[in-house]
Amino acid sequence: MNGLENPGVLDAFAHDTRADKLVLAMYEDRSWSGEEIQLFQLQEKLNAYLSFVLDGELNEAYPELAGKRVEIQLRTVHEPDVKAFDLIRRVRDQLDLQRITFEVVRIDGCGESGCGCL
Repeated sequence: MNGLENPGVLDAFAHDTRADKLVLAMYEDRSWSGEEIQLFQLQEKLNAYLSFVLDGELNEAYPELAGKRVEIQLRTVHEPDVKAFDLIRRVRDQLDLQRITFEVVRIDGCGESGCGCL
């Protein structure tokens, strides 16, 4: 199962050849209600993605992609709330130091939680 609730899974990974960057995406289909558990899950998922990139796992698994720019995307059905955007702002500030971008992308979902179609 993909999504913030499963931090051990890399939801999506692609090499954007036009922009020559790696895109690592995570999905969230739940609404943002300011709950601490959801923010914690976002932090845990980000930590797992950053570990994959910064600890060398990415370069070991895909040496041909070493040195490419990295963008992490939060692909979400619902607009993040104020608490989530505050966390996102702080994350962006930290990731700028690592030359990693973090983007929020609004997506459409089917409406069925956990279906995996996102």
